[in-house]
Amino acid sequence: MKNTVTALLLLFVVTSISFGNEPPKKNKKTNLVFIITDQQQYKALGLAGNKVLKTPNLDRLGEDGAYFVNAYSACAVCGPARSSILTGRTVENTGVNNNDKTYYYTKEKVMQSPTFDELLKEEGYTCEYYGKWHAMANKAKVYSNPEQYAKNGKYAFDHGGQSFFYQDWLNANLKKRALENGEHIDRFTKRPYTPDPIDTFFGQEYKDVKDIKKSQPNFHGRLNIPKEYTMTAFQAQQTIDAIERLKKKPFSITCSFHYPHAPMIVPEPFYSMYKPEDMTPPESINDKMKNSPYANANGRKKLTEYSDPEKIKYMISNYYGLITEVDYWIGQIIDKIDELGLTENTLIVFTSDHGEMLGAHGLREKNVFYEESAHIPLLMKLPNQIKPNSTVDGYVSHIDIFSTVLDYMNIDGPSSDGKSLRDMIEGKEKEYGDYVVTEWNYRGDVSPNYMIVKDGWKLMVPYSVESKVLNVLYNLNEDPHEMNNLLGKNPDQAQYTEKAEELRSALLEWLKKNDSKFYDGVKNRVLVRNI
Repeated sequence: MKNTVTALLLLFVVTSISFGNEPPKKNKKTNLVFIITDQQQYKALGLAGNKVLKTPNLDRLGEDGAYFVNAYSACAVCGPARSSILTGRTVENTGVNNNDKTYYYTKEKVMQSPTFDELLKEEGYTCEYYGKWHAMANKAKVYSNPEQYAKNGKYAFDHGGQSFFYQDWLNANLKKRALENGEHIDRFTKRPYTPDPIDTFFGQEYKDVKDIKKSQPNFHGRLNIPKEYTMTAFQAQQTIDAIERLKKKPFSITCSFHYPHAPMIVPEPFYSMYKPEDMTPPESINDKMKNSPYANANGRKKLTEYSDPEKIKYMISNYYGLITEVDYWIGQIIDKIDELGLTENTLIVFTSDHGEMLGAHGLREKNVFYEESAHIPLLMKLPNQIKPNSTVDGYVSHIDIFSTVLDYMNIDGPSSDGKSLRDMIEGKEKEYGDYVVTEWNYRGDVSPNYMIVKDGWKLMVPYSVESKVLNVLYNLNEDPHEMNNLLGKNPDQAQYTEKAEELRSALLEWLKKNDSKFYDGVKNRVLVRNI
């Protein structure tokens, strides 16, 4: 009896020490590091099979977690895409269908749904955001950046606001110098650069062109400042400093890189990594566009340098250099997370708002539904919850990121127009991911408003019966460069009726689910015409 009592007392003491006298440990919250580039096409990634471009850090991010092969932009335009990423809503449901409906837009209510950071803030997270914003400014009140105003009084989340922080830092740390032979002033850094042959002012003296106004996409060349002083370096370092500062509390930190968006002016050593003569022009660069709704898109007919196979090599070289620079700094961010012991508890998401045509079909920039513009990279890493080398082939969209972030961070949020991708990552999803829709419900008389991709087939249509814009059907399985529209002016289009209607049916399903006012217009439009 004595032995039994003694044993029970000992068990009680041990149990009290182990459990009863210590408060239960709270589950440690998962941190979020959200990294977004501007204008990075899906092929601009080593993991995507690009044998020329070097992206070792993005590759290891995807290899350590999930790589989405078929991720698409909600809209191949900056403001609409970013608004959909933040809220998980379609472009139509955010109301942000062009870049003007951002920052301080007041003509109508837009972007009314909460962002994932607003929800995280309510759950006790400290949220900070560095780099390009391009959404409604009132949605940025959630961010606790230590510096909210640049020296000139510009708010960090005004249009171009954070670039002024960069200018303040650059001016304090790098003296300006006089131009040397052949140099121009980069209008972004206010420092010297050497133009490439595809640059608008190549071969001209800077004094003769300095007062001529041209937009960012017109500038290409070598940026003649040390790599530690670029905007990419600055934005990455802001992010690294934030991670260091917030390491002991739950955080959500966004690093929104400006690049590889224009101006495509690249510092060394990244500029010299890709020799123009070694670059390969896109297969579709000389597409005659006789059966395409984008024959006049993006100033294509006037900007002939982007259909010049030799000049486009310089643009590809610049673009790849900028991406490798971004990749280098993403590596520094990942290394900081590892160094601080935060790896196991930090969800890292990487994506881009849209792609870049990079000379495909003789086009530059975005705004179109071609793969180079609409198809984007998407990577996610969260050790112990996302298995390494989780390759997801199903079709996914920007609008799915919102629910996926909340799911992995164990937060109950409002429903969104997308869906958490967790089951797809874990191989449990049997229905979602059969198709994906990209939209641009803006001016149905100029270009298609909807694109749907399913089983390697792509349909593009306007949202109205009356629109004169060409219908498009591409078989990406046999025509990956999208040069043979099977509808539009094709005299043999009748044989593709069944496939076109199959894709329209899926598009109508998507429109109905998301309460689109354009459902009837898409439903009643004639897809296949008698020619």
